[in-house]
Amino acid sequence: MKSISRKVNKVAKGMDTQDGAGVSLQRVIGGPFSGSVSYKDMDPFLMLDAFKSDNPDDYIEGFPSHPHRGQQTLTYMIEGAMEHKDNKGNKGLLLPGMVQVMNAGRGIIHSEIPQQRDGMMFGFQFWLNLSSIDKMSEPWYKDIPSSEIEEIIIPGQKKVRVIAGHYEGIEGVVKNLRVNPIFLDVKLEPNTKFSVDIPDFDHNSFVYVFEGDALFGPSDNQVKVEDRHIGVLENIDRNTLAKNDPTPNKLDVVGGDKGVRFLFLSAKPLREPVARYGPFVMNTEKEIQDAFQDFQLGRF
Repeated sequence: MKSISRKVNKVAKGMDTQDGAGVSLQRVIGGPFSGSVSYKDMDPFLMLDAFKSDNPDDYIEGFPSHPHRGQQTLTYMIEGAMEHKDNKGNKGLLLPGMVQVMNAGRGIIHSEIPQQRDGMMFGFQFWLNLSSIDKMSEPWYKDIPSSEIEEIIIPGQKKVRVIAGHYEGIEGVVKNLRVNPIFLDVKLEPNTKFSVDIPDFDHNSFVYVFEGDALFGPSDNQVKVEDRHIGVLENIDRNTLAKNDPTPNKLDVVGGDKGVRFLFLSAKPLREPVARYGPFVMNTEKEIQDAFQDFQLGRF
């Protein structure tokens, strides 16, 4: 059966906002704003924040101690230095090209504080949902050095960092995310073509462009996604395809005239109820109330 590229269903910019102690950022997924994409449409991706500024006033105070329960977080640094500390005794310094993964599980309290007084602070943080059986798992934390992330480089064409999942026979170094996403950092030279497989029909998938622009989707229905924009891909119901219909099990990309750099993420939805309040993500409102009580009673 012939395969074709999925289409881009929606392009959005997200909304500029602040979080932590006044850190300026762009909430791309998960914000209560008209410009961001609802987490209800992106299961199991709960949130995507992009932060980029060379003005220390936009980031210097960072994210002082705060709790989490019921999700995993993944932070990917492009430029800058950010220190992580938590109440389980973990401490790490996130530097350019590094990934940090934290399993909040049943509860953790941590801080993320810039370790620079000036210069560019640029990176991304994702929240990934945990299934009901993993919500109360043991918290843990891990730093992954940039040198451990494998890259595919074809000079004059592309550079692909395989962070999680599989691409061209390489398995990403991040293997302990419960929803098993594909996570690629892709850089294409001008007008270069690129394709990536999407392993299952019902995977929710998106791209986030952070340099240049590109055309995404099948050749007869390409959609341009520009810098600081998300492109949400269609999600296909296998039952809607006729016997001889082409299978939309990949994404095709053509880099723009100035090239492009983007993140590609894809994962199978959990399809579980989501109750969310601030840093707590559970399945029911009762569990959210329990999270507040446990935090207040020092049980994290």
